Amino acid sequence: MKLLAQAAAFLALSGCTTVPATTALSSPQREALDAAAPGLLAANDVPSMAVGYIENGEVAWTAVYGERAPGEAAGEDTLYNIASLTKPLVAETILRLAGSGTLDLDTPLATQFVDRDLTDDPRAEEITLRHALSHRTGVPDNWRDRMEGGKLRLDWEPGTRAHYSGENYAMAARYAMMATQTRLDDLARQQLFDPTGMSDTYFLPDEAWEGRVAMVRGKDGTLRLPDNSPQGSAADDVHTTIGDYTRFVAAAMHGDGLTPVLIEQRATIYDDQTAQACPEGLIPQDKCPQATGYGLGWNVYDSGENRFLVHNGKDWGERTIALFEPDKGFGVVIFTSGANGRQVIADVLRLLVEDDPLNTLVQAEADFEKGNP
Repeated sequence: MKLLAQAAAFLALSGCTTVPATTALSSPQREALDAAAPGLLAANDVPSMAVGYIENGEVAWTAVYGERAPGEAAGEDTLYNIASLTKPLVAETILRLAGSGTLDLDTPLATQFVDRDLTDDPRAEEITLRHALSHRTGVPDNWRDRMEGGKLRLDWEPGTRAHYSGENYAMAARYAMMATQTRLDDLARQQLFDPTGMSDTYFLPDEAWEGRVAMVRGKDGTLRLPDNSPQGSAADDVHTTIGDYTRFVAAAMHGDGLTPVLIEQRATIYDDQTAQACPEGLIPQDKCPQATGYGLGWNVYDSGENRFLVHNGKDWGERTIALFEPDKGFGVVIFTSGANGRQVIADVLRLLVEDDPLNTLVQAEADFEKGNP
């Protein structure tokens, strides 16, 4: 999860539907959301959102609100660009390969390749899948084109410090593809999508997208189709439905395809970043988590009452979140199609999640985004 300080480093819709597209019978949480959703979208100029709710380890309901495109209601078959919620899909695929013994998380990536920009840095020989999935490769920025000369570099010894970067997942995916001689989208389908019943999730553009992708609104008010990665990405731009991704989170919660050791390691905080996530003076210290930092594929957030695995997504006009508490069998997925969607997410979580420290932090993220467009 890109938390407050890590995010800096780390509707108006007249036709908004009042009755959402939905998969389940009524519940108090969904009734509250049904009542609030139109106003939340309108107040934040967000065209649509999709929400999935997991209870007792099972998908309880999903609901979609607002418009996919002007004059067209969003529905259960609407495809959302989920931004960085792509990363947990890749991580779980790789963890399942590790669970079957196909991959080893501690084998150096250099047994298959060394990135072209790092061939003169001996530290690159030490990077492992575990480092990459927990953002501890030593890469200091999200993408190489943001670094000096547009070249990847390492600022720290691998394994010593966490810093969020899409390049970490590009490395992990490249290694998995080379080690298995299989494309990433095929690996995900074999290991994750097919076993989980995710028939409507795509790493690559597909003819099935026609007329189904949620249009997104940027900070400037422009409405357009979201970006996509024509060659596919391990860190961004997967398109999926709320039903598919909520099923994925439920499967991840159960640890499907993982060994008990991997389940424990996935929820291990490898570099505690509580101080960065909860800086004194910005968030009341009694609202701060006891601990938070990157595990394998997820940010681990220990509020004292709950230990969530969480991930955010943020692109030009997309804001997303997925979280689950494996011990309590509870989870939430939220996709929004607007650059102001973080505030919508914060408001929805207050309706659905009883965890004051988590909700305080998500609201702080929303406030931070408002002040740093």
